[in-house]
Amino acid sequence: MKKIWTYIISKSLSDEELNLILKQGEKFVSNWISHENKLDASFKIYKNRIIIVEVNEHVFQASGCGIDKLTRFIKEIEIVFNIELLNRLLVAYQAEEKIEVVHSSKIKDLLTENKINPNTIVYNTAIANEQDYNNWEEPIKNSWLKKYI
Repeated sequence: MKKIWTYIISKSLSDEELNLILKQGEKFVSNWISHENKLDASFKIYKNRIIIVEVNEHVFQASGCGIDKLTRFIKEIEIVFNIELLNRLLVAYQAEEKIEVVHSSKIKDLLTENKINPNTIVYNTAIANEQDYNNWEEPIKNSWLKKYI
């Protein structure tokens, strides 16, 4: 089973910035240890807006100290690139071929303005494992945002 963390990137970044984040993330996971055990992990950026970190827990599980290291790394990325990654009120939704990001407080307005609809796909970034990840795309009407419909 894989343990998965996702982080919505709060604003659009240049290709150069995304490549720097990707390289730093790949370097972090290649050296990531928990209780002196190297973690089998990956770091990727999905459609330029969502960071996905995975750990293969069949090899070794990420424990508290390992997760703390990841959180510190993510906070460093926030500072260096002047972005929010830990804000769980950000919503990523599918807009044609790209992902748009807004604060959850804007969802009702976007629905009222017909910029999105109950069938618009949002990404459930509260996922925790690969089974959740297989179903992380869901229409607004089936998500925690349905209260705005």
